[in-house]
Amino acid sequence: MAKILIVGLFCIGLWGILAGRSLIRKIIGLTIFNSSLVVLFIISGRLDGTAAPLLTIPGEPLFVDPLPQALMLTAIVVGLSVTAVALILAVKLYRSCGTLDVREIEDCIHESEH
Repeated sequence: MAKILIVGLFCIGLWGILAGRSLIRKIIGLTIFNSSLVVLFIISGRLDGTAAPLLTIPGEPLFVDPLPQALMLTAIVVGLSVTAVALILAVKLYRSCGTLDVREIEDCIHESEH
């Protein structure tokens, strides 16, 4: 069930990146896309019949590998940083071009080059 939800989030994020003309919609799609991948890796790092590596449980020899969770914490921080930089860039583009439409921004950049 969780993997179906993750695939749904993945598709929503991908659709937001590809189909949206608004720069903010693309940034939100990128954030959803990133979040779905993080959740996918965290869930896939869990094995059935294993315990969290937090407590020593007698008779519980198998523990979940904590490396995927640690890597996904790093991915969350990187994703947040990319989102922040993208939003700052969107604000700068809006101030210089007066729009957040990707096609109009492209026209504005081509006009400023000539």
